Amino acid sequence: MEKHDIVIIGGGPAGMAAAIAAYDRGATDVVILERDAHLGGILQQCIHNGFGLHKLGRELTGPEYAAEFEEMVEKRGIRVYYETMVTGLTSDRVITAQNRSGILNIRAKAVILAMGCRERSRGALNICGDRPAGIYSAGTAQKLINCHGFLVGKRVVILGSGDIGLIMARRMSLEGAKVEAVCELMPYSGGLTRNIVQCLEDFGIPLYLSTTVAKIHGTKRVEGVTVAQVDENRQILPETSRYIPCDTLLLSVGLIPENELTRSAGIPIDPVTGGALVDDGCQTAVPGIFACGNVLHVHDLVDYVSEEAERAGVSAAEFVVSAENTPTYVKTAAGNGVRYVLPQRIRKGGDCALFLRVTQPFGKVKFTVSSGDTVLASFKRSKAAPGEMERLNIPAVLLEKAGDTVTLALEEEK
Repeated sequence: MEKHDIVIIGGGPAGMAAAIAAYDRGATDVVILERDAHLGGILQQCIHNGFGLHKLGRELTGPEYAAEFEEMVEKRGIRVYYETMVTGLTSDRVITAQNRSGILNIRAKAVILAMGCRERSRGALNICGDRPAGIYSAGTAQKLINCHGFLVGKRVVILGSGDIGLIMARRMSLEGAKVEAVCELMPYSGGLTRNIVQCLEDFGIPLYLSTTVAKIHGTKRVEGVTVAQVDENRQILPETSRYIPCDTLLLSVGLIPENELTRSAGIPIDPVTGGALVDDGCQTAVPGIFACGNVLHVHDLVDYVSEEAERAGVSAAEFVVSAENTPTYVKTAAGNGVRYVLPQRIRKGGDCALFLRVTQPFGKVKFTVSSGDTVLASFKRSKAAPGEMERLNIPAVLLEKAGDTVTLALEEEK
């Protein structure tokens, strides 16, 4: 059995940033386990720009952003096992993996989970119709086009207006396909405002809100789809049905954190985020196992993934040196208008950042951080939307006034 100080599962943006931060904190025995033949994860297929503005101060493509961190990993001599699939993780930090050399058993002093997320498939949507060719998840279509040079279709309908769906609407248009429509089940888009503008409005692509695909037509290949509006309970309104001819349907209907290994280690999962319950150092409820990036909760920007992963790397390095630390925690809770708060526990004695998503689009709002009847802090925003994660910085001095729980809530302002 191999033994290492820190083992990181996943070599995407989160895994690389965590490895670099842990190494720089003094943990030189760091290993990355990556199932692909290259580092970078999903960034390898994201050839559009917009990466790195917050973290690096430059606008890069996904592969360029990944290359920056890959170079930092190589300079530090951090060991990477490529084409290595992790198949097991126990609560006492024993990892089982396999690659061309055979089965690996590794015991780690600390483990960082950075497996990313996967797309929700058609099977989860229950759309009636046959199973013709021409139905892809947006991420699969992105990889086929950007990495393999295949144009997946010429007349396209996209279901879901998350950022991947919006970006693929633009990508398909640039490749010469016609995007007939982007349909969104909710009464608002789930993507960033900049992507709505740059990917739909700039290309004249219509966005239909409160609309879904009711039926897929075609047997061998998609021939068209029936779309329909939905009511406030997301039930189809048959009288609004209309047919759109197309040869391709792209699904951008949500991302699911890859937490099978997390569950196998007995780590509690937050039912809202789909990721582990963690403290502000990204440590899960199992000591010595940390989680960061999209395996923890789905992020808007890779810059935020890298920042979060750095916290996980630093915390893991500190745990390796002193695993006996038992801090005092304050729990966090979501109040009015807030869908979830992360982290779920905050250590007293230091500053922290709280991340949250709202339940629906709002105009001008005020976020309040309170403990019981005591308001610890308030933050104003000109607007808030589910597609844009909010960050609230809380000074340590305010947390000293907190009881067992702090609640984040919002109220609309006129």
